[in-house]
Amino acid sequence: MPSPRLRARRVSRGPLLMLLTFRFIHCYSALVHILLNTYGYISNWPVCRLAGKVAVITGGASGIGKATAAEFVRNGAKVVIADIQDDLGHAAAAELGHGAACYTRCDVTDEAQVAAAVDLAVARHGRLDVMFNNAGVGGEPQPPPLGATDLAGFDRVMATNARGVLAGLKHAARVMVPRRSGSVICTASMAGMVGLGAMADPSYGASKAAVLGLVRAVAAEMARSGVRVNAVTPGAVPTPAAIRSFAAWLPGKSDEEVRRIIEADVNMVVAGTVLEAEDIARAALYLASDEAKYVTGHNLVVDGGFSVTGGVASRSTQSE
Repeated sequence: MPSPRLRARRVSRGPLLMLLTFRFIHCYSALVHILLNTYGYISNWPVCRLAGKVAVITGGASGIGKATAAEFVRNGAKVVIADIQDDLGHAAAAELGHGAACYTRCDVTDEAQVAAAVDLAVARHGRLDVMFNNAGVGGEPQPPPLGATDLAGFDRVMATNARGVLAGLKHAARVMVPRRSGSVICTASMAGMVGLGAMADPSYGASKAAVLGLVRAVAAEMARSGVRVNAVTPGAVPTPAAIRSFAAWLPGKSDEEVRRIIEADVNMVVAGTVLEAEDIARAALYLASDEAKYVTGHNLVVDGGFSVTGGVASRSTQSE
């Protein structure tokens, strides 16, 4: 039978435990209230869709690549930014946090540098889950007539946009196939799907068609080893590179004016919206995540329907 002193101690603890319980419930309720006010519904709370995963992003220092690096890190991934823009690359990695991202110089026309970027990811993090072959060049801003085509220029564009993608596929396979897991994403273009006439150098269109061909060619082989391979095809995103390219057709226009023209006249297909780099980043996030576990050999087109309307929807909407 408990002593009177022990019974008294138990009685004195009772109110304290009740007080602590009420304080816990109060704090928990306050936290839930804050989160509900911030995110709306509990079902909409952010989810880390790439938690624990490691990604290499070529061309990750600016534009679509930088936006994708930020989206991946926001969703729990560690990212290696591989690019030739050293200052921008280091700045992007610092912005994302050196624990989450690092930069390495990588010219995708040099296979050894692509291999080194993949090896860096494995050395730092022990694995590679996502390879985003995003680096690319745009060809001649104002291509000459076909009869005056510079074949050396064609070779330069193909070396980056097609051969560079194949190098990324090769070295991703080298480390992903033994683990029987991984996702490879390749950036294509509307120019690889439809003829854009004077809007795109033929070498650029051919190189991006080659990207789609590579994805289809290797998807089945890689699928047998549990690795998915897909493409993402953006519309005209007003990245710095795109603005420079469009500026060649719009002499005298400022960068901001060129941006507005891209948004209003080139890309305005879905009424009331504009295409941003973050839209492509979210498409890449889906393809990289386990939500796309049964998606391979696919070309995810994010162009507001431009490739199936030729921009007709855009022009008719603006004229109404």
